[in-house]
Amino acid sequence: MRSLRSPLSYDTIKGLKLGEVVSISGPIITGRDEMHMRAIEYSNEGRVVPKEIKNSVLYHCGPIMVKDGNNWTVIAAGPTTSARMNKLEPEMIRRFSIRAIIGKGGMSSEVLEAMKETGCVYLAATGGAAVSLAEGLSKVAGVEWEDLGMAEAMWKFDTDNLGPLVVAMDCHGNSLYENVRKSLIRD
Repeated sequence: MRSLRSPLSYDTIKGLKLGEVVSISGPIITGRDEMHMRAIEYSNEGRVVPKEIKNSVLYHCGPIMVKDGNNWTVIAAGPTTSARMNKLEPEMIRRFSIRAIIGKGGMSSEVLEAMKETGCVYLAATGGAAVSLAEGLSKVAGVEWEDLGMAEAMWKFDTDNLGPLVVAMDCHGNSLYENVRKSLIRD
């Protein structure tokens, strides 16, 4: 398993191979539908958007969190079905130079094209491994847009070997999901 450190450089992204297994250490953020919509809306209106979005590793996840005093602890952090964000993700990738997306189930050809244009990869996490994946989120670094609710807020984490994650869509226009789809077509 290859260990990556965020923020991820373009050269690191460019060197990742389809099917390669990786882990990530360093800062990441979470985001689901509502977070995507707010980030785009605020950016369109010229309002302040959390700086951590730019060049981020964006985890499609609605973590289960517990607050003890002023401190948050993550209990579970499983990947959300990424296809839910297909309509929003190309703009997120282009506008905020997202470097990696973590999720499950893959994304559309439009998202793959945006990844190719800007240098972004899709890293597949195992569904049903929420507690195990939460162990890789070593520290809660903060939360933005808490009014959206626990699952939809933008959580900021410092990670320590979050993974294993599979490079399922690369920045060269390749997709494991598309490869599987093509292999299922019979003559």
